[in-house]
Amino acid sequence: MKTVTFTALSLAALLGTASAQTGQAAKPIGTSGTTTAGAAPASASAAGTTSTDYRLVSGDKLRIEVYKDTQLSQSLQVRPDGKITLPLVGDVAAAGRTSMELRDSIATSLKEYIKEPVVTVIVVETAPQVVYVSGEVTKPGPVTIGGPLTILQALAMAGGFTDFANRKEILILRNGPAGQKTLTFNYKDAINQDTRRAAMLLQPGDTVIVK
Repeated sequence: MKTVTFTALSLAALLGTASAQTGQAAKPIGTSGTTTAGAAPASASAAGTTSTDYRLVSGDKLRIEVYKDTQLSQSLQVRPDGKITLPLVGDVAAAGRTSMELRDSIATSLKEYIKEPVVTVIVVETAPQVVYVSGEVTKPGPVTIGGPLTILQALAMAGGFTDFANRKEILILRNGPAGQKTLTFNYKDAINQDTRRAAMLLQPGDTVIVK
């Protein structure tokens, strides 16, 4: 049996030949169509580098670059309502989206004014990842997320319920690209072996209301 060994030089030559035959230039990784998105450098974020699947939350600081347009390029912070505002485009939902999803949304809106806009979204600094627990709990306030966090864990970190808490209808307010939605959670069902409900994961920025 013959063994064929490729050197780095011969492999590069083969790849170059294949590209020449197809007539297509190699495309840089991370680009899509006419828009590009960047990730935050390690030193720019309090939480370290952000991955491409990181979802924006209120308080995140962004740099929006529109190629060859200094007026549209902006340094912005995601507002408490989960939106940012850009010239021409107006309000854009940012919370709940990845940087690439936000990039694509902005580029689509700008096509009405600019032919083939090239947009870059850079996460400059991430806000602390927290959920808020309010109402009839012992210690209402923000709860820091250090990893996957279930609603049961968040309630425990808030000190548990007061004597007047309604444990059957706990509300979770969640901001997303389509606006705010309200979820409900029944604590009594959860502790009665309803594992699907017990494992309900919270997302950064969620507000848990115990009435």
